[in-house]
Amino acid sequence: MKSWTSGALARNAGVNIETVRYYERRGLLPKPPRTQSGYRLFSDDAVRRLRFIKRAQQIGFSLKEVKELLGLQINPRTMCADVKRRAEVKAADIESKVRDLEAMRKALVKLAAACSGRGPATQCPILESLDHL
Repeated sequence: MKSWTSGALARNAGVNIETVRYYERRGLLPKPPRTQSGYRLFSDDAVRRLRFIKRAQQIGFSLKEVKELLGLQINPRTMCADVKRRAEVKAADIESKVRDLEAMRKALVKLAAACSGRGPATQCPILESLDHL
């Protein structure tokens, strides 16, 4: 099994070295052993774990949720249905955010259409509308 320094681990996983340190502090990465000179040496499992974290974040999971997923992954009593439920909850949460973002976009388009872009900002219909909401 290969050992990785923090810098090599970060490069291999495609993250910043500060990210490695942060994840270690948050308990997402286990504390690795240190060499006599103080270098932390991570295992291949740390590379896999970092990539797992980044992929989970890319599909919308927060670091807190990622930590929970990692816990489920190592718990022998966890069933696939437990993980599926979390994915479904996250998908519903994202769908809700998409609806909220679409409503914001429509409101902004409507405000922008009401503004000619001419005149002083004190008479801007966008600012006036925001002032009276």
